Amino acid sequence: MPKRTDINKVLVIGSGPIVIGQAAEFDYSGTQACLALREEGYEVVLINSNPATIMTDTDIADKVYMEPLTLEYVARIIRHERPDAILPSLGGQTGLNLAVQLAKKGVLRECDVEILGTSFEAIERAEDREKFKELCESLGEPVLPSEITNTLEDGLRAAEEIGYPVVLRPAFTLGGTGGGFADDEEECRAMLKNALALSPVHQVLVEKSIKGYKEIEYEVMRDANDTAITICNMENIDPVGVHTGDSVVVAPSQTLTNKEYHMLRDSALKIIRELEIEGGCNVQFALDPHSFNYYLIEVNPRVSRSSALASKASGYPIARVSAKIAVGMRLDEIQIANTPASFEPTLDYVVSKIARFPFDKFADANNTLNTQMKATGEVMAIGRTMEESLLKAIRSLEIGVCHLYDKKFDSFSNDELISYIKTGTDDRLFAIGQLIRNGVDLNLIYNATKIDMFFLDKLKNIVEFEKVLKDNKGDVQTLKDAKRIGISDKYIGIVWGMTEAEVFSLRKENSVFPVYKMIDTCASEFDSYVPYFYSTYEEENESIVSEKKTGR
Repeated sequence: MPKRTDINKVLVIGSGPIVIGQAAEFDYSGTQACLALREEGYEVVLINSNPATIMTDTDIADKVYMEPLTLEYVARIIRHERPDAILPSLGGQTGLNLAVQLAKKGVLRECDVEILGTSFEAIERAEDREKFKELCESLGEPVLPSEITNTLEDGLRAAEEIGYPVVLRPAFTLGGTGGGFADDEEECRAMLKNALALSPVHQVLVEKSIKGYKEIEYEVMRDANDTAITICNMENIDPVGVHTGDSVVVAPSQTLTNKEYHMLRDSALKIIRELEIEGGCNVQFALDPHSFNYYLIEVNPRVSRSSALASKASGYPIARVSAKIAVGMRLDEIQIANTPASFEPTLDYVVSKIARFPFDKFADANNTLNTQMKATGEVMAIGRTMEESLLKAIRSLEIGVCHLYDKKFDSFSNDELISYIKTGTDDRLFAIGQLIRNGVDLNLIYNATKIDMFFLDKLKNIVEFEKVLKDNKGDVQTLKDAKRIGISDKYIGIVWGMTEAEVFSLRKENSVFPVYKMIDTCASEFDSYVPYFYSTYEEENESIVSEKKTGR
């Protein structure tokens, strides 16, 4: 079905300022959406209170309102602009909650404004904890023992019946705000009081804790024709217990068997079809590492934080496609380069995401991580191997480290390090690296963290290559191998007693340079050009130099 011609003006709600739990990834999504709608000939009105984003540039939308994202201001703009439709699902939880308020207060009905994409009914079924639980049970999808509560007394009673430890999940909050794990009644009482206050509907799900399970995400897409595809699946290196926005995440998943992959994929597609979501959707699972048992954690019926990661990781522009689906187009009508959007991307590389925390600015803040997100941003890196990808991401953090090594842990004993890694922190990876460097058995590290042995083995590969570097100072083949595994010139220089510039000169003398591989969405199966690349130390270069002039 072609795009709709009965609407002309669309209001897009932005995500507002960068806050803990919601960073610039929603600016990326909202900008894509505005450009996609204008590409199809629609007039776009944007409201966003954040001037520090390209989204509020005058070239992105036809009209830009730099106003507070509150019911009063947005209602006033709607009454003035009289848009035909509103697109709320690309501005994170802020945009979604605002749209729900506008509908409940009757503003959309008063001004005859239609919601595009996913319906309010679908949003409510996914966001409301009780309705989501009922949905899962009706589909035969496994959900954890849980109870919806609206008062402190009900919450404490539910926790007692379910059995500690429990996890608290407030409804309609951003980045898990107000939630967390409670090991006893005292912890539960304090946390529950806060969670009920922070939930806009004063509703909290009290749920049995499955801390230590694998956390897996699927980014899925559906159109009004019921065509549904999986764009990308992602695996959290940190197990359940750390918010996925704070966790180290890799794409595609690295430890799932074929059966596990398809089992969770089928479940994600079943959910998005039942909810009748039109556009992008994020589905999160908890998977028992010792069986095929899994549980649905939650569904984000909107373009989420993970959508920006999945978009860049796969070369599939999720927000752009979601916006076009919202105005009536079908996946097979939307083109991504030379490929229809109904084609599922395939990744032949590894993507690593590491969250960036503000603990360097707030030195007194507690750096332990739980289900309430604390990150204010993230970095993403691409490599041919897990090791290369992870080391690139570590360097991109710009926190004063260039390798899987932080001098902070030099003075820690092994017992102190084991105790430290039992809880998720912003620097747990470096503590694990130090333990491996100290010769501690990986099984002890696994028992303390429940991080899959596959990932611990990859960290061990990085640490073990440090000894190879030390034993082969100046050797060109070792230099090539070090670059292939992802080790920086700076760290090679530290080990070899050279400056970073001297290591670069050595590479230059021996023609040890990176090649550039293209993100093509199809793993070279078809011609599908996406105009960005990643560097790696292999043989074949896919970056073709053209005679086209650069836009200087």
